[in-house]
Amino acid sequence: MSFFLTHRFFYLFAALITGFVVAFFLPWLLGPMQVLLGAAVLLTLLDAVLLYAPGQGGGQPVFGRRVLGDKLSNGDDNEVQLYLESRYRFGIQVEVIDEIPHQFQRRDVLFEVSVAPGQTGIITYKLRPTKRGEYEFGAVNVYAASPLGLVRRRFRFDQNRVVPVYPSFLQMRQYELLAIHNRLTEVGVKRIRRVGQSMEFEQTRPYASGDDPRNINWKASARRATGGPTDTLIVNHFQDERAQQVFCLIDKGRVMRMPFAGLSLLDYAINATLVMSNIALIKHDKAGLITFSNKPGATVPAERRAGHLRTILEVLYRQKTQYLETDYELLYATVRAKIKQRSLLILFTNFETLQGMERQLPYLRGLSKSHLLLVVFFENTELRSYLDAPAATTADVYNQTIAEKFQQEKRQIVLELQRYGIQALLTPPQLLTVNTINKYLEFKARGLI
Repeated sequence: MSFFLTHRFFYLFAALITGFVVAFFLPWLLGPMQVLLGAAVLLTLLDAVLLYAPGQGGGQPVFGRRVLGDKLSNGDDNEVQLYLESRYRFGIQVEVIDEIPHQFQRRDVLFEVSVAPGQTGIITYKLRPTKRGEYEFGAVNVYAASPLGLVRRRFRFDQNRVVPVYPSFLQMRQYELLAIHNRLTEVGVKRIRRVGQSMEFEQTRPYASGDDPRNINWKASARRATGGPTDTLIVNHFQDERAQQVFCLIDKGRVMRMPFAGLSLLDYAINATLVMSNIALIKHDKAGLITFSNKPGATVPAERRAGHLRTILEVLYRQKTQYLETDYELLYATVRAKIKQRSLLILFTNFETLQGMERQLPYLRGLSKSHLLLVVFFENTELRSYLDAPAATTADVYNQTIAEKFQQEKRQIVLELQRYGIQALLTPPQLLTVNTINKYLEFKARGLI
């Protein structure tokens, strides 16, 4: 059905009915009311004829389409555009209802726009998915009304389109562009001063003002000595160590199902892994991936080849949380079997209690003996907000004391891991990506990998 009556139609006929009721008591109004009723019917018919007449050129009078990418980025604002083209000979008032996927749980995707004859209207809005998977869009419903505004005609476009939601590739591109232009500080990545000689020799070159005197190659300088003061000095030029292996280990157990700002901890870890892998590849390192829970997960060997990031993206897209407790012994066995070279292991997990971490500590210590292990877990931001709120009652004081105990236990986990030489990072979920990149760059600068 494409024919609909508008509010203006019902208001008009409600007024006519009221007039006929008054005419029952004032008979002289009956004639004028009958004339008005006839005029209203004729106007309604005229409105319908105008809307259902062919457009300019004899085709359909309204065209519309929905423009969005082949995939959506999880946790980001994805732009959606609706294009409307009118081929009526008069201006139209349009109501547009976009049937977005049920996962968004939104009922406000209704827009009103005026489109002049032969012109195009553009409507832009944003959608923020919080779960990976396939999202099915319905039709774009366009309700067109003429200047009379008594009738609307419905047009439907772009019905039943399925769009996958992938890990946050928009965030990945943002960090990639900033890294290429050395502007990562704009998103919170720190400039880290390099300490030590964690670099590989590349070549020798003439001394230039400002070079570190410790890098002077005295033997090469002596061979080229001509008697000048510094023009014959030769210095060793180094480059960052490359081709290091960086593995992201993602816990898919029940502790990663906890939601923050609509996203689960697993999705935060997946988004950070995608960005971290891309940054590692930009830094000429090799990126790999291992997922685990109570059973073996996916494994992507550490490589640096064309299309490798796409492979990681596809694997991350298919990951789901499990309901059982994670088997760290299985993780230890997998790492021993799959990773033969000393590597940086970034473990994304979550420990709520010190006792829970201590149960897994033997396996974490085993991993840290052969690799540089960074354990990344999450600060409970809800507890922090609760602690920052003023306590109004005795019950609030009691509850905040308990909350502070949980916060203190998180900090104690960091200290306990560091006591055994294991790197630890406690971070709010929203700062996971930038804090992880900072740690990676710190390790590179200190020559730990």
